Amino acid sequence: MPILDAVRRARRARAASRPPVLSVVLPIYNVEAYLETTLASIAAQSLREFEVVIVDDGSPDSSVDIARSWAARDRRFRVVSQQNAGPSAARNTGLRHCSAPYLTFVDGDDTLPPNAWKHLVGSLERTGSDLSVGKLVRDNGRRQFATERMERNHAVDRERLTVQEMPRILADVFPVNKVYRRMFWDRLGLAFPEGVFYEDQPVMTRGFLAGTFDVLSETVYHYWIRADQSSTTQLRHQLSDLRDRIVTKRMTVESVIAHGSPEVTSTFFDYVLPVDMWEYFRSVPQCSEEYWTMLRDAVREFWNPSTVPFEETLVPVQQRLMGWLVTQDRRTDLEALIAFLDTHGVVTGQVEGVEVFDHPWRTEPGIPPGCVLVSPRA
Repeated sequence: MPILDAVRRARRARAASRPPVLSVVLPIYNVEAYLETTLASIAAQSLREFEVVIVDDGSPDSSVDIARSWAARDRRFRVVSQQNAGPSAARNTGLRHCSAPYLTFVDGDDTLPPNAWKHLVGSLERTGSDLSVGKLVRDNGRRQFATERMERNHAVDRERLTVQEMPRILADVFPVNKVYRRMFWDRLGLAFPEGVFYEDQPVMTRGFLAGTFDVLSETVYHYWIRADQSSTTQLRHQLSDLRDRIVTKRMTVESVIAHGSPEVTSTFFDYVLPVDMWEYFRSVPQCSEEYWTMLRDAVREFWNPSTVPFEETLVPVQQRLMGWLVTQDRRTDLEALIAFLDTHGVVTGQVEGVEVFDHPWRTEPGIPPGCVLVSPRA
């Protein structure tokens, strides 16, 4: 073991003596239980020429002590401290301390497979694209899994794509499973909007709209689902959370419409933009009247005949029905639907050979087909 440790130290020293190829921005706040594992997975990367800018966002726990310990024994890690200002401000602070030609981000409770950056950087070196994106896998401590959309996007390797060729990539709003060419990032003037949650989507959308990208089938990031992460979901009923969601959706919509592609815009409104709305619909039974009004007006703003009605989007049928009830200002019926789903689930049947969602409003006169048909394009 002493010999092995000496070899590792020698390798780290050689890597630290060379200019970094990749800059890594890693904000930390209350991640003392996870940070050691995160930093160890970074140190184990087969691509060794990197710099890690750890931004202590005023963390009250021992996270910064762990970070400083790593910085003391590996020159590729350094710590920048600031008063607590949130993850966006921390990332923007980190960006100002980066010097490498490539850029990526890591969160302080996640891990990476050993060859993650080798694959992502290597792809950009080979193709000349502006960014590369790999598969992100979620880990809840019991199993590792990727969402259906993630699996579909990363089924095969593809190079030098544009958003016109793969508009569904806009659903990938994570900054952490990607490597960016720093000149591209700076040319677009990208920065994370501060003071709001859900800051990733506007930034990632602008990058995909403006650049060429490589899609890799390899898993490059393990996203840890913390045991206390349900607390994040519990914020959905708060007015401030809904307001931030609407603000960042408006930023993203503005970029997509300015891009000017009818195909990309259509895919964005029916496949990408509605995917997270069900959490807000489900918060309605405990929400205030002000929240309900804001939610109803936002759904009407984003999904209407000039874009696509919510009941014609590509989310599951029960979510399409929820969205339609919101647009119709039918709060009582939405609450009844949520109670029905909690009791019975999505009950389906066959009508003239077509699969339908068998709910209490199915035969109501004037109900849109998208609120009944399991397949929205049936």
